[in-house]
Amino acid sequence: MGFKDKFKEQYAQSYLKKYGDRLTQVQGKVLSVKIEEKTFLWIFHKLKVSILVKPQNSKSVVKCTYFKKKFFKKIDFINVSQGHNVIIQGLKGKKGKENRESVEIINVMNLTTKKDLIPIEGGPKIQRIKMNNNRRYR
Repeated sequence: MGFKDKFKEQYAQSYLKKYGDRLTQVQGKVLSVKIEEKTFLWIFHKLKVSILVKPQNSKSVVKCTYFKKKFFKKIDFINVSQGHNVIIQGLKGKKGKENRESVEIINVMNLTTKKDLIPIEGGPKIQRIKMNNNRRYR
């Protein structure tokens, strides 16, 4: 195991130790998406995305938020529309805080368009069965 592999493994272990009990995943249909972009002096870019997701086999609704700040470069976000199937990976809010019900987004996988915010190797593979049209019509 090389230096890079040890460093990645140590980083992953410390991240899981710190946030392991708060990691969560939500899969379902998107009810609404709100994207707010702000630019200050053409240098500082801020992106705030709020997504409401209705999980499969549930009556509840989950609010998910994504914040990103960047200098000089415009921030990109994947195309997510109402009705798309998504998997959202993120962190639940801390207990006792006002945002304990919402999920802070780490990654979004759009299953409808098959795009990821952060590409992951070996992500969820969806197989669709292709029907053969080898029938003869008389």
